[in-house]
Amino acid sequence: MADAPASPGGGGGSHESGSPRGGGGGGGGSVREQDRFLPIANISRIMKKAIPANGKIAKDAKETVQECVSEFISFITSEASDKCQREKRKTIKRRRPAVGHGHVGV
Repeated sequence: MADAPASPGGGGGSHESGSPRGGGGGGGGSVREQDRFLPIANISRIMKKAIPANGKIAKDAKETVQECVSEFISFITSEASDKCQREKRKTIKRRRPAVGHGHVGV
């Protein structure tokens, strides 16, 4: 985890696949958990919209979705960053969704 980029995708394609919450990496370039993940309150609010009003969501379910969403955003950003580097661009622009067009292996 010591090689984690300061912002999602900033490493130019070094997509992590390990558990992002797993212990310290012991390195100088580590990213704080609060900077790597979307706020749990936002995740919880979105999840609650998809269940009945009296439904409950376990804490570990919220954390798992939080990790998955953050990993997905990191992956998409990394792919966009790689594309910018190949095209010698400095700005990632939203032109069309890459997902669904076969450009990303999701």
